[in-house]
Amino acid sequence: MEKHYGSIYEVGVKEIIEVGGLCTEEAEAFHKQLKQAINGGARGRGGQGSNPTNYDIWFEIQAQQLLKPSHPHSLHQLIYYSVYSNLEKVSTNALPFYWFPSLLQARQTNLGRFMEAHGPKLLGNSYQDPITSYNLFHKFSVEHPEVYWSLALKELSIIFRQGPKCILDTTDKSKLGGIWLPGAVLNIAECCLLSVNHPRKDEDSVVVVWREEGADEFPVNHLTLKELRDKVMLVSNALEGMFSKGDAIAIDMPMTVTAVIIYLAIVLAGFIVVSIADSFAPKEIATRLRVSKAKGIFTQDFIVRGGRKFPLYSRVVAADSCKAIVIPAKGKDVGVQLREQDLSWKIFLSSVDHLSSPNYYSPVYQPIDSVTNILFSSGTTGDPKAIPWTQLSPMRAAADSWAFCDCQIGDVFCWPTNLGWVMGPILLYSCFLNGSTLALYHGSPLDRGFGKFVQDAGVTILGTVPSLVKAWKNTQCMDGLDWTQIRLFASTGEASNVDDDLWLSSRSYYKPIIECCGGTELSSSYILGSLLQPQSFGAFSTASMTTGFVILDEHGVAYPSDQPCVGEVGLFSLYMGATNRLLNADFEKVYVKGMPKHNGMQLRRHGDILKRTADGYFVVQGRADDTMNLGGVKTSSVEIERICDRASESVLETAAISIAPVNGGPEQLVIFVVLKKESDIKPEQLMGKFSRAIQANLNPLFKVKYVKIVKEFPRTATNKLLRRVLRDQIKHDPFISSRL
Repeated sequence: MEKHYGSIYEVGVKEIIEVGGLCTEEAEAFHKQLKQAINGGARGRGGQGSNPTNYDIWFEIQAQQLLKPSHPHSLHQLIYYSVYSNLEKVSTNALPFYWFPSLLQARQTNLGRFMEAHGPKLLGNSYQDPITSYNLFHKFSVEHPEVYWSLALKELSIIFRQGPKCILDTTDKSKLGGIWLPGAVLNIAECCLLSVNHPRKDEDSVVVVWREEGADEFPVNHLTLKELRDKVMLVSNALEGMFSKGDAIAIDMPMTVTAVIIYLAIVLAGFIVVSIADSFAPKEIATRLRVSKAKGIFTQDFIVRGGRKFPLYSRVVAADSCKAIVIPAKGKDVGVQLREQDLSWKIFLSSVDHLSSPNYYSPVYQPIDSVTNILFSSGTTGDPKAIPWTQLSPMRAAADSWAFCDCQIGDVFCWPTNLGWVMGPILLYSCFLNGSTLALYHGSPLDRGFGKFVQDAGVTILGTVPSLVKAWKNTQCMDGLDWTQIRLFASTGEASNVDDDLWLSSRSYYKPIIECCGGTELSSSYILGSLLQPQSFGAFSTASMTTGFVILDEHGVAYPSDQPCVGEVGLFSLYMGATNRLLNADFEKVYVKGMPKHNGMQLRRHGDILKRTADGYFVVQGRADDTMNLGGVKTSSVEIERICDRASESVLETAAISIAPVNGGPEQLVIFVVLKKESDIKPEQLMGKFSRAIQANLNPLFKVKYVKIVKEFPRTATNKLLRRVLRDQIKHDPFISSRL
C-alpha cells in the first residue's frame, strides 16, 4: 500500500469519486450506506453504542456487503485501509482482521461440528462452543494426539483391510515421532475409489470436473466415481503387465484428469509414484529419475498453453533412457516420433484388450508404512531431498484439509498445481478422501479461461499461490466474472501480499483466505488459518490440529508461548504423517541435529523464522538456512551459485540471496558478484546471463531480479559466507530495495 489513507471518518463523497473511482451518483449512494455502516459499527458487536473499534466498523461493512466484487479495487483499498489507518502494519503488533466467524457459521464447519460432538466429553464443563473453546480444544489435541486421531480419521473415507493395533506406539524410543497406526493394512488409492456412507460417496457422485483450455463456451466435463474407478483399474491392469511390484514409476506432465488417473493407478497396483514437476529442465528430471531409481515415466508429447506447443517428451528423452509412456496433449495420437523402448498412451492401454474384465483390478494391500510416492524438496547442497510418502501421509493431508479448508460433500475444490509439487497429491487426496469434487483446468491459470472455468464449474474452494493472485489483479483478466459461489480461498507456497489478498477476498464478498505453511516432509501444513478464528491477510492464526511447536531465541531457548517474539520454529516430534527418513540423505542430520530439547522432548527442524504477534497470530519471516523460496519452490542458494559461477567468464564468485519486498509478496532473487580483476562487465549484462543459465539448468520459472557487483564478500573467520550481512546491505540500500 503506497498511498496514505486517512481515517474512515474522513472519507466523503469527494474521496469516493477521486480515489474510489465511482461516479457522483454512485458515490453519494455509497457514502450514505457507508455512514449507516459506521453507525452500525458504533452500536457494535458488543452493543457499546459509542467509539466503535476498527473491527466493529469493518465487520459492519462486511456484513452489509457494502463493498461489492464489481466495485473498482481502488474503492476496496480506500475503505479497508481507511478503516484500519490507525493500526500498525501486519509486520508489527496489531493485526487488522478482515473476516470474523459467526457462531452459526462455526457450528456448520467440519471442525465446529466435530467439537460440538466431542468437546463436552473431552473437555468437560470447560467446553463452551467452537469459537470460545478452540484454543483449549487445540491444546487438548496436542497433549492427546492419539485421542484426536482416533476420532478424526473416522471422518475420512479410510477403509482398512486390517485395522491398526493402536493409534500411536511410543515404546520404541529410537523412533523420534513414534509409530502411527501400527499393524494397519490398506490401499490408500482404493479408499479414494470406493463408495462409502461417510463421507457419503455414491457410484454416480461427480468426483472430477475439468475443462480444456480454449473450450470456454462448452459445458464443463465430469467423471463419476464409477467412471473414475473403471479408468484407474484399467491403467492398473496395464501397469501390472509391464512393471514389477514395488517399481518406482514417474509422472512428469500437467495435472490433468489423465495424470490423476495414472497417479491413483500406480498406487492401487502397489507401485510407487515419483513426482516430477513439468517445468523442470532435463538435468533436474534426470536427477529425480536417478535418485528414485524409476523404471518408467508417464509424460506428454507437448504442453499446450495459449495455443502454443512447448516440448515435454524431448526433455524427458534428454534426461534418461527409461521407458516412457507418452500421452498426447491434444487428440488421440502423439505428435512426436518415439524412441524404440517408448509407448504411446493408446498402445499402452491396448495391452489389456485381451482381459475379460480390464476395468476390474484387485488392489494391492500393504502395511501403513509402505511407500506410495516419492516427492522432492531442495536441499542446501547437491541433490534434492527424496522424501517418501507412506500411506499415512495422505491421511494427514486430507485430515488437515477437512479441518481447516473445511472440505465437505458438495464442495468443488480447485487449486492450480502439479503432481510434482506436494500440493498436487494433497489436493488429490483432500478431495477423494473427503468426498469433495476435484476441479482441474487443462491450461494456464494465468488467463481468463481459468477464471471462467472457476465460475462455470461452481468452484467453492479455490487454492492459489500469491504470484498467481498478483497476476490476476494486475492484468485485470478476471474482471466481470462471478466468483461469489466461492466460500473460502486458500494460499500457500510463498509469502502473501496484503493488497493482493484484499483483491482476492473481495471477489467473493470478503470470504476468508486460509493461509497454509508446511512442507513436503510433513505431508501437511504446521500453521494455517482457521474458520473458527478471525483472519488477517497474510497471517496464520493457529497450528494444525495435534501440532505443537515453540519459537526459539538465538540460544535455542523457547520463548514463553504467550510472548510476542521472532525466532526459529522447533516442531514437536510427535507429528502424525511426517516422514521419519529420507531416501538419499541422513534424516537425523537434516531434521534433528543441532535442534534442542524442550521439556525433555527432542524438537524437529523445519527451518522457518516465525514471528508471533501480540494477538497470538503468526507471520513467516523467512528461512533459517540458506534455502530460499522462489515462486513457491524451495531452492538451494548453493545450486543457484554453482550455475551463476559458470554463466560468465568474468565472474570470480557469486552469492545468491532472496529478499522479501517491503510491501510483502514473493521473495526476489538477488545475486552478489565478485568479478575477475580484468573484467568490466555491467550488472545488466550479468542479470541476463544469470537468468538464462538458471532457467536452462534449474527451473525456467526463476528470474534474477537484481545483480550487485562488490569487491569481496563478508565472511566469518572460518571463511563462511555471511548471507545475513548481504541481506542487510540490500535492505538498507533504498535504491535497490525500491526496485524489488
